[in-house]
Amino acid sequence: MLTSFFSKSTPINFVVIAVYMVIFYVMATLQSGFEPTVGNIFKEVIVLLLFILSSVLIDFIAKRNEVTSRNAYKTILFAAFACMLFRVLQNNDVIISNFFVLLALRRVISLKSQRETKKKIFDATLWICVASLFYFGSILFMGVVFFGIIIHVSHNVKNWLVPVLAFLTVLSLVTCGNLAINDSFYSFSDWFQPSNFDFSQYRDLSVLIPVSFILALSLWSLFFYMGIIQRASSMLKSSLMLFLLNFFLAIGVAVLAPTKDSSELIFFLAPLAIIVTNYFQLLNDKWFQETLLWVIILLPAVLLIAF
Repeated sequence: MLTSFFSKSTPINFVVIAVYMVIFYVMATLQSGFEPTVGNIFKEVIVLLLFILSSVLIDFIAKRNEVTSRNAYKTILFAAFACMLFRVLQNNDVIISNFFVLLALRRVISLKSQRETKKKIFDATLWICVASLFYFGSILFMGVVFFGIIIHVSHNVKNWLVPVLAFLTVLSLVTCGNLAINDSFYSFSDWFQPSNFDFSQYRDLSVLIPVSFILALSLWSLFFYMGIIQRASSMLKSSLMLFLLNFFLAIGVAVLAPTKDSSELIFFLAPLAIIVTNYFQLLNDKWFQETLLWVIILLPAVLLIAF
């Protein structure tokens, strides 16, 4: 059974998931009018690796902080959700930005150890600033950093100054790089992406169907996730709350996105994978669990064939 296979976290699970991600990524890239030059192939391979590493990073964060049991549900769910939203796979910037946001989330969650706190805050802020260079809206995830400081290390005033230092560091590096390459200063207009509230592309069935499915699953799973948070220990509760905050900030990023084509929902998928995995772990009806997992995994292929 499919649930039995993914209920374990083994190398073969990751190989299967990686192959699944590669197949859909290659199809999406070819569908977008890909020109097979050396430069383009190199660029797409790098982005594909970051896409796969994002799923590995989700698994690492979950295992390290025990926010889920040791299984491969969260990785296959992240992969399947991303592959449902074909435009995610065609937008290199959001894939790169999401990878850096996950790196930041890993550092913020690790603040609970109370070790090397300033270094972790600096790293998390730096990764989010780098993510915002590729996708401006991801700067909203600074909320995760500040929330992490509040619940773990707010007692030290110096910790609140570290994000400012990290931001200035990224600004200095980007300005120097821009001066060296383009002989001009990096301005706010180069960084900022204005919001666009045109949701007309969501009327397309290839977008509407997966988005509706994901949102319905999100709302249902959140109900159970809230109960898990209430029952969790204080240490685990902080990690679960950070994923929940990440989930809601991702909604904010999507609402304020410059283009509404569903690629902006990628930031929503990692916390959703954790939330749905926790729901999966509570299910006692094995047949329903099996059917739901089959639907999630096969839906990207159905959408690809239908549209």
